[in-house]
Amino acid sequence: MKITLLNLIILSLASFRLTRLFVFDKITEFIREPFFNEIKEVDDYGEIEVYYVPKEKGVKKFLGELLSCYWCTGIWTSAGVVGISLLYPIVSYPIILILAVAGIASILELIVQYFIDK
Repeated sequence: MKITLLNLIILSLASFRLTRLFVFDKITEFIREPFFNEIKEVDDYGEIEVYYVPKEKGVKKFLGELLSCYWCTGIWTSAGVVGISLLYPIVSYPIILILAVAGIASILELIVQYFIDK
């Protein structure tokens, strides 16, 4: 399969969205939960701040550190997106396209929010 510029953009956007899904989104919190300890602290204003720290040892520590690093998770999601697209192009294309469109939508939302908050 030849990777055109359009394919590269679609794969990049899909990887971007999938990475954000794993690392930040609330809907996938259940995936991250087993790999983190939740620490709550009261700040100077009396508000509770919640921090997530990777587990102390073993595979859970490794995966917790991986999921807490956007750049690290991005490498693996990119490898997965590209690998799946090369191995199963017909089956994976709709999923990758949906992720890419969602990636564009999230970027546009950030831009809109920037101008609204300005």
